[in-house]
Amino acid sequence: QVHLVASGGGLVQAGGSLRLSCVASGSIFFIGDMGWYRQAPGQQRELVARITSGGSYNYADSVKGRFTISRDNAKNTAYLDMNSLKPEDTAVYFCGVDITYSDVTGTPVAMKDYWGQGTQVTVSS
Repeated sequence: QVHLVASGGGLVQAGGSLRLSCVASGSIFFIGDMGWYRQAPGQQRELVARITSGGSYNYADSVKGRFTISRDNAKNTAYLDMNSLKPEDTAVYFCGVDITYSDVTGTPVAMKDYWGQGTQVTVSS
């Protein structure tokens, strides 16, 4: 079993900041790419930022220069630092992670995409 827990959302005024965290736990052999996505009401889920196991990253154009993705491999955690928030950043934010899970002996079984439960970010104008 593998679990992802996302946290850190909330209500903030425009121009403010928030830090989201995504923690993976369970029968993990290896964590690959970790990403943050968001979905606003009536909109499709979109990629916000993604970081590879080697530390390479990419961002949606709409957040470049304002958001920073990072990861702590020792803690199986990804972060999203969001600065200069705008009302259009309002959405439910999800973490999506590629994880190779293991069996009870620790032997890797397969890689699978896992999703956190989502955390609401609301930016008021």
